[in-house]
Amino acid sequence: MPSLRAILLAPLLAASVAHAAPACKPGQPVEESGFVKIGGIEQWVTVSGDDCTNPVLLYVHGGPGNPTSVFGAGPYASWRKHVTVAQWDQRGSGMTWGRNRPGEEVPLSVEQIRDDGIEVTRYLAQRFGKRKVILLGSSWGSMVGIHMAKQRPQLFCAYVGVAQMVGYHENMSTWGTVLERARVAGDAATVAQLEALGPPPWTNPRNFGIVRRAVRKYEAQTSDPTPAAWFQVLPQYATPQAKADYTDGEDYSFLKFVGWKGDGMASTTDLYRLGTHYELPVYLVQGKEDLLTEPQVTRRFFEAITAPDKALFEVARAGHDPNAPLIDAQKRVLTERLEWRCD
Repeated sequence: MPSLRAILLAPLLAASVAHAAPACKPGQPVEESGFVKIGGIEQWVTVSGDDCTNPVLLYVHGGPGNPTSVFGAGPYASWRKHVTVAQWDQRGSGMTWGRNRPGEEVPLSVEQIRDDGIEVTRYLAQRFGKRKVILLGSSWGSMVGIHMAKQRPQLFCAYVGVAQMVGYHENMSTWGTVLERARVAGDAATVAQLEALGPPPWTNPRNFGIVRRAVRKYEAQTSDPTPAAWFQVLPQYATPQAKADYTDGEDYSFLKFVGWKGDGMASTTDLYRLGTHYELPVYLVQGKEDLLTEPQVTRRFFEAITAPDKALFEVARAGHDPNAPLIDAQKRVLTERLEWRCD
């Protein structure tokens, strides 16, 4: 197996060589990975598709701190013939964290990641000769994605939000919902854990992990499982150093998200503050069994916004995390709503 250093240096996508990239021909597959200078630092970008002339989709990962580039095409393999999928390890995450290793004192904000995402979008548009890019954000990535769409709508054909995060106070209804599920189920242990936390807001970052575990437990009872094959880590991300970088970036990003005293960037998130009018089509894909970003919260947000076109797709047998029904619903949005209109 080649060293991580060799892997990272070989396929660099540095902005300085973007103009020298080979011309894209119809039917030509694309597989690229490497660092691009974004926001003053080198950030990891991967691009994968069956035809480099297809529309480009920028996938904004969740977490924060949970890039899906480590799984390659993974859940999105069926999209490859329709769109070119670009993934990006956000500032403080995955390979980008490993390249830069910010100290605990280095701040992280939605606005920083938003601006980085806009810069990544411009890079992709230039690299593949596109006027616009499809923007898709999932979970935490949907918060970043909305901020990107609001800031630079002219860069995007449309915004697709999956498990849309609306705001800290809106989405923390989760605690009460899961507590009620546990009571109905007679799950004394989970009830005791959640009651011990008390209702949010919280100042202990560990509380979020306790709630997340309870969410997964109850979503598993009503949602189709995620195929294990989707989350096989590619060899280049399976080295001890790459694994350590992923974990360390996840810890750094999570603590910046929740804060040590409940004062992280999550506490200030509220999409309603950005205004409810959008200058591009907005499509939301929502698991009906999602207990983390709950359907009724997404529904209220959807009903409040205006856009040139909008649609909400509620998916049965789907929770917060990717599974076949949720991925298939996203593919239908891409092929039926967007493939023909994004160039």
